[in-house]
Amino acid sequence: MNDFPDPGGEGKSTEAPSRPDEERKKGGRRRSREAALQALFFMDLNPAYSVDTALALFLENFPVPEGSQAYFRHLVQGVWENKKAVDRLIRRSTEHWRLERMSTVDRNILRIGVFELVYCPDIPPRVAINEAIDLGKRFGNEESGAFINGILDRVFAEQAGKKEGGEIKEAKERTDPIGS
Repeated sequence: MNDFPDPGGEGKSTEAPSRPDEERKKGGRRRSREAALQALFFMDLNPAYSVDTALALFLENFPVPEGSQAYFRHLVQGVWENKKAVDRLIRRSTEHWRLERMSTVDRNILRIGVFELVYCPDIPPRVAINEAIDLGKRFGNEESGAFINGILDRVFAEQAGKKEGGEIKEAKERTDPIGS
């Protein structure tokens, strides 16, 4: 099911063919992100619920396809369990924006994006950022995509700088016997 009309009118895909496993994984993760956004939105507005209770209530009312459930749960639980660290990274990357002042949709898209950038090494950074931008365009307002892009680019640059700086420092320490 896609949002584009079928120009052939016969229900055939107009997209370039891809490997079935790759397409299923891509579509499953996209659905997982969409459902995770909705669940995190619910949890943000109902903070008294535990993660397990919120997930159970969400899944009872909004079933997630079986192929998307594992990554959906991974995202929701991971974002919520690391929320303080994720929010800290978002705060450091925003200028003149308090996290609490952001729309609930944008805030939770950013949380998903930052979680994937920092805690999901199997997700390429550009994929995490682009998927978050797409969520912003679909569920946010007209400025959400650009807003999310700017913040996630800053988070990524900061994280890449830390990683690169750490590797450079370690390499220098290994090759410099004097330790200057």
